Amino acid sequence: MQKISFKKFLPGIAWFFIVVVLTCLPGSDLPHIGWLNRIHFDKLVHVGLFGMLAFLFSFPFFKTDIPSSKKIGYLLWIAIIASLWGLAIEFIQKYFVSGRTFDLLDWAADSLGALIAFLYCRSRSTKPPAMAEV
Repeated sequence: MQKISFKKFLPGIAWFFIVVVLTCLPGSDLPHIGWLNRIHFDKLVHVGLFGMLAFLFSFPFFKTDIPSSKKIGYLLWIAIIASLWGLAIEFIQKYFVSGRTFDLLDWAADSLGALIAFLYCRSRSTKPPAMAEV
C-alpha cells in the first residue's frame, strides 16, 4: 500500500490556520454590509471555509491505492473532524473572542460544508467495481 507524503497535507494545514484566523477575528473587525446580512451570506462563507478544509485534507487520498472501503472511512473521519472543529470554533468564539457568539446555524453550515466535501471526494476518489466481462 502506498504511503501518503506529509507534504500533500500542507495545503490543508495552511487552510486550517486561515480558518482559525478568520473565525477568531473580533466581531468589530468583521464587515457589516446590510444586504449580505439579510441573505445570511455568512452561512455560505462557513460552508465554503469548512468544505474547503475537509476537501484539502481529503485530496491526498484521491490517487492512492488504498482500498476503497478504507479510503471512504478516512474521508468520513475527515468530514466528522472538520464538523467537530466547527463546533469547537463556536465555543471558542463564545468564550474567547470579543464580539462573537455561539451560533448553532454556523455549526450547521460548517457541517454542511464538510458533508458536501465528503460526498464530492468520495465520488472522485473511489472507482466503481470493475464489471466482469460477459
